[in-house]
Amino acid sequence: MATTSIHPAVDNGVRPGSASFAGGTLACKCASNPVEVTVTSQCAYNHVCGCTKCWKPAGAMFSQVAVVPRDKLRVSKNADKLKVVDANAAIQRYACKDCGVHMYGRIENTKHPFYGFDFIHTELSKDQGWAPPEFAAFVSSIIESGTPPSEMGAVRSRLKELHLEPYDCLSPALMDAIATHVAKASGKLAA
Repeated sequence: MATTSIHPAVDNGVRPGSASFAGGTLACKCASNPVEVTVTSQCAYNHVCGCTKCWKPAGAMFSQVAVVPRDKLRVSKNADKLKVVDANAAIQRYACKDCGVHMYGRIENTKHPFYGFDFIHTELSKDQGWAPPEFAAFVSSIIESGTPPSEMGAVRSRLKELHLEPYDCLSPALMDAIATHVAKASGKLAA
């Protein structure tokens, strides 16, 4: 029986990160003049994501996405090649106009629970030491991308083999962060 392919960065096992890692460079897939993004911190909440908005490498069932503080990310080369994929989305995903790779996502709404964090794809970096994926989010959404529902059991089993707990939303810690933000904004919790 063939192993279910999740994403090239995790299919052969999840590699550990480095506690001393302090960032690196992400590059799009253009053979010449690639867009480069410099990140000066370790990432957090790295995970594989089944949503239909995140960029996935060719043939991947899931994307791999993490967050970094907004002030720790800057476009260091060829910013003129970037465009926003969907200006109406909560996360403004900046993609290379030439190769289509999403370089980072930014939330401009200051009231959004994740405002201040940028979303990145660590597999776009040759640097070693990024925090590893910790869970799988929006697993059921891969059906919307064409995965037959009959394969979902195998997909969830493979995610568990890789120690990536499958969720049909975000991880409990991130869902708690969203609920805390909403409760503070409404006055239910002290700010």
